[in-house]
Amino acid sequence: LPQNGAPFRSQQIATLSGNLHEESTRPDFVETVQQLKESSNGLSLAERRNIEVSWRDLQRILCLDTAFVKRRAQLISEAFHAWMKAREANDYRHFGEALAKLVDTKREEAELLGYEDHPYDALLEEFEPGSRVAKLDTLFRHVRQNLVQFVRDLDHQLAGIDDRFLHFNYSKDTQWKFGIHLLEKLGYDFESGRQDIAPHPFTINFSPEDVRVTTRIDEQDLANMTWSCIHEAGHAMYEQGLPKEPYGLPISRAASLSIHESQARLWENHVGRSLTFWKANYPMLQRYFPAQLRHVSLGQFYQAINKVMPNLIRTEADELHYHFHVMVRYELEKGLMDGSLEAKELVSHWNAMYQDYLGVDVPDDRRGILQDIHWAHGSFGYFPTYSLGSFYAAQFFRKAKADRPELTDQMAQGNLKPLKEWLQEHIYDRGKRFEAEELCEKVTGEPLRFSYFMEYAREKYQGLLEMQDTGVGSESEMI
Repeated sequence: LPQNGAPFRSQQIATLSGNLHEESTRPDFVETVQQLKESSNGLSLAERRNIEVSWRDLQRILCLDTAFVKRRAQLISEAFHAWMKAREANDYRHFGEALAKLVDTKREEAELLGYEDHPYDALLEEFEPGSRVAKLDTLFRHVRQNLVQFVRDLDHQLAGIDDRFLHFNYSKDTQWKFGIHLLEKLGYDFESGRQDIAPHPFTINFSPEDVRVTTRIDEQDLANMTWSCIHEAGHAMYEQGLPKEPYGLPISRAASLSIHESQARLWENHVGRSLTFWKANYPMLQRYFPAQLRHVSLGQFYQAINKVMPNLIRTEADELHYHFHVMVRYELEKGLMDGSLEAKELVSHWNAMYQDYLGVDVPDDRRGILQDIHWAHGSFGYFPTYSLGSFYAAQFFRKAKADRPELTDQMAQGNLKPLKEWLQEHIYDRGKRFEAEELCEKVTGEPLRFSYFMEYAREKYQGLLEMQDTGVGSESEMI
């Protein structure tokens, strides 16, 4: 988009958003859905679920008139371009005014949608139906009470892990070939997708048989491409596994953003950062990069990819510090929505919270308040789903291993098909038949419990500490 085209693009998006809203709220359509809702006797569970979700979504849309939808769309477009300008200039002031207007509009949206306890609840509903501030406050209190001190202790104990070899020069072309091979090993179906390069990795789906992924490659950071491939494969395999027969209807969609994130995090961390997975796949990686990894043992590699250290950037955080990044955003979003915080105050609050939660000083706006695009998209209420997804992943993976005791041995032999089959049966095939919390109970027999994530973290990192103490990872351990 040429620089001068941004204001007119904002108008165009506003017009299209208004047209879509008018089509979605046509009286004849509203009447049809209402009639279906009131006469659902004799319908199957799947049919009733389609009507239930359609009616719920429709009620939210009807709370907003076309004029508001158009105004919000234009402000979001303007905020996005202001954020891009601010990122380039490394100066929040270019974004602050546009964000302030957008925050005011999102507060107005919360009032129009309605809520019982907190205005943020109304916005959470868009991304995670049923999620509420009261539940999230309890969850993040557990994070502060249990995870914060646990991670601070690890920062001292694991900070000395040598991960310099991950930052040798790894050619772009060879990384690309390895990434394709890795996706195939995980079970991503290239007949129903493809991979491309993007500045920020993402997955996009057009149908269960057209799900595309992207990755980014940094020749001085092998981890960047490797775990973005695994993470996006988790998202993509979920989309490829969703029920095909009801395509286009609500139950053919993913259960929620947190369940989507659980699939990416399960593959990225419980599989992709496990010693079990790399026992089978590290020799393959060494064949791709013999000069860089010939003298790096499996033990050294495993320790390096699980190094725990506070950092500035959410998307580059280790799997434990990651949740502190999310907490910062959650607390700020709540404050913005209830009026206890204004957009002009964000930088100072952000920087203070990074010092408090992660012990790091924020050197500039690009690596601080401007690092995420979510607020420029108007996506207030999205960030908590990242942590929820990790916690669901721990509970799902624990259940998968309980159901299939042979799973760990199969993974160590390079056979990931049984895990994917379990996920297909318990997660993918169910689509949006259940809300996230209900799905968790169906799969594991319990609601979401943070304790399972802490159990996973303690077991894994205790093993890493023991490896460090016993000197596992020496030259004699090399593959």
